Amino acid sequence: MAFFQNRVDAGRQLAQRLMAEYGNRSDVVVLALPRGGVPVAFEVAQQLRAPMDVFLVRKLGVPGQEELAMGAIATGGVRVVNPGVVRSLGISEEAIEAVAAQEQRELARRERAYRGDHPALDVRERVAILVDDGLATGASMRAAVTAVRLQKPSKVVVAVPVAAPDTCRSLEPLVDEIICLETPAPFFGVGAWYRDFSQLTDDQVRALLERAQEIARAGQAK
Repeated sequence: MAFFQNRVDAGRQLAQRLMAEYGNRSDVVVLALPRGGVPVAFEVAQQLRAPMDVFLVRKLGVPGQEELAMGAIATGGVRVVNPGVVRSLGISEEAIEAVAAQEQRELARRERAYRGDHPALDVRERVAILVDDGLATGASMRAAVTAVRLQKPSKVVVAVPVAAPDTCRSLEPLVDEIICLETPAPFFGVGAWYRDFSQLTDDQVRALLERAQEIARAGQAK
């Protein structure tokens, strides 16, 4: 049984949970992990009346088993490796480097495609709310948390509609607050809990970011 109709529905439910503490505050920024986290974060940002940006992260998939994460990279040259997966599968450092180089190229491409000439939001001394559509292994979110910490926010919050229970617990020591609306067991995968889990295109991501920027500019003009 799905918890969410789609990512828009998930974002609205997540925003309701966040609203009491983080709504209508000038020190909050919402950071979406593309692609799936963008429509979720858009709904969160609109309801909280907070600015939104993307925070680029790329999973490092195991060669031949790309869906299995052996780590992740993020904006700012951050790399997180899952030592358990690397050891158990005997993955060499050379293999990790090759995958990381490939994903770094894709990360740079997405930076250009999504943000263009717009500078990234400044999160220094602000509450950074990292949003994705769900957490399976959590490798991408760990990389995002590590990278955003380097920018010296006042607080790091991870907020997702659904997560594997162990993953949600494992992230707790790394952040100031973590909100996982649903932690089903067995987990099956993020997409299992959405009726519509269609993949997004770069154009859809860019359109949502442009809408968020237009709304933010309109709010500043008032």
